[in-house]
Order: sequence, then C-alpha cells, then structure tokens
Amino acid sequence: MAMFDSILGGSDGEGGIKGLFNLVRSLPETISRIIRGEIDLAKAELIAKLKKAGIGIGMLVVAALFAFLVLEVLVAAAILALTAVFTPWLSALLVAAGLLIVAALFGLAGYRMLKKGTPPVPSETVKNLKSDVRTLRGEDTNEPENG
Repeated sequence: MAMFDSILGGSDGEGGIKGLFNLVRSLPETISRIIRGEIDLAKAELIAKLKKAGIGIGMLVVAALFAFLVLEVLVAAAILALTAVFTPWLSALLVAAGLLIVAALFGLAGYRMLKKGTPPVPSETVKNLKSDVRTLRGEDTNEPENG
C-alpha cells in the first residue's frame, strides 16, 4: 500500500486524490514528449539511412563512369573488327543498332524495378510507436506482434 501512497501523493485520502489528479494532468505533456521523441528518432534514423545511401550512390556513379569508358573502347574495337567483313559505315551502324537494343532492354528492366522499389521506412520508429500505442491502451506489451 505504501507504494501506491507514494505514487498517488500521500497516505491521506485528499493528498492521494491530488497526486492522482497531478498524474492525469501531466498525461498530455508526457504523451506529447513521447511523440516528439519518436519523431526525433525517425528523423535521425532516416538521416543515417539517407547518408549511407548517398555515399553508395556516389560510388556507383564513379563505377558507372569507368564502365562507360570501357564500353566506349569496346565499341571502337567491335567497329574495327567488323570492318574486316563490312564497310566501315555499315560496321558502325550494326554496332549502334546492337547498342540501342541493349539500352532499350536495360531501360525497360530498370523502369520495372524502379516501380517495384519500396520507399525508405524508419522501421525502428514504427516498431516503437506501435509499442507506445499498445502501452497507452493498456495492452500486454510482452505479446509478439502480428505485423
């Protein structure tokens, strides 16, 4: 009983009710602090993920640049090899047509993959918010989640 007295604000009936009213009065502020904390956590999580993604994208751009330079050399080699069989202008035209087909296939595949892509989601924050809602509802927080 002493534990409840300290929570409610005393052992006498009136002080206990005042303590209970103080707890109820502080509830909106507490909920507001929790929500602000979760928003700050979501921001920090997204910033960290986006920084890593930005560095990865930068490295992929550099790799793509070098791959493009290699492709140019290979195209020139293919045109030169075909000149042994065809005239130079026809060799260049055939290589260009082949590259156009490859570019169209990769473009189509990339477009389809982009449509299937999922947006970055702050998964830890979503998990914490679900837990906070269960706690506020008075549900058992030890039960496993369904989703």
